Amino acid sequence: MMFTVLGSGGFIGGQLVDALEAIDRAAVYAPLPKDGADISDEIFDRDLGHVFYCIGLTADFRSRPLDTVKAHVCLLRRLLDRGRFESLTYLSSTRVYEGAATTDESTILQVDPTNPGHLYNLSKLMGESLCHASGHNARVVRLSNVFGRAMPAQNFISRVFHEAASTGKVQFLTSSRSAKDYVSVNDVVRWLPQIAQHGIHSIYNVASGTNLSNAGIASLLEQKRIVVGFSEGAPDWSFPVIDNNRLVEEFGGAQSSLANEFEYLFDCFINHDNGIEDERIT
Repeated sequence: MMFTVLGSGGFIGGQLVDALEAIDRAAVYAPLPKDGADISDEIFDRDLGHVFYCIGLTADFRSRPLDTVKAHVCLLRRLLDRGRFESLTYLSSTRVYEGAATTDESTILQVDPTNPGHLYNLSKLMGESLCHASGHNARVVRLSNVFGRAMPAQNFISRVFHEAASTGKVQFLTSSRSAKDYVSVNDVVRWLPQIAQHGIHSIYNVASGTNLSNAGIASLLEQKRIVVGFSEGAPDWSFPVIDNNRLVEEFGGAQSSLANEFEYLFDCFINHDNGIEDERIT
């Protein structure tokens, strides 16, 4: 089996490479982006097998709109036009469900091009649309909030751990009721090869299917003797519960959770063995 990981220098891409290399009789090609931002033309001169498109920009998309579109759309267009591959799996985001009535994969989505905060969603949806319209064997994976060792420094959980490790306390800027779906990178890299090779649908939500509140995270921190506070008047910032029924029915549910991995991750940060990634196109 041949696998190609584009964006192998990033959090998910790097751990996906490790997981694929552990598969018996698997060959893994993981070219790093040229100059940190582009795909080298050499990828068009070879058979790529099952491609995972992990190139993306997250936290600073507002300050780098052109780079965001280049990463999510322009490089993908070149690959769909010139690449030779058996399948392509495009990593999108459950952020695209913002404002939607439901979170199943067939729901109608809402975006506002005049809202700067929707640039990320629009660019991801353009990438998704290209995959569907290309005529290739291409699938879309909408990822929830992925956590794990070496997660980006801008990741919410990373910031919580950094603050706890450096000061012994955490002050939340969103309310205790605020909640998100968190999914372990270990589950993500287990599911991705299965989806690429055996998925019967064109879109999958890759999520735990349950939300964890800030109050739940605070309780876990307090068990580690971290002082926790919530800013007065902190806003509620909750994501809808992500429908992962399609994923679970085909490939099984999550084998881990943030609560299960909390102690390990906390110890990694306290011991400064976290391998935090800088935010960049990867």
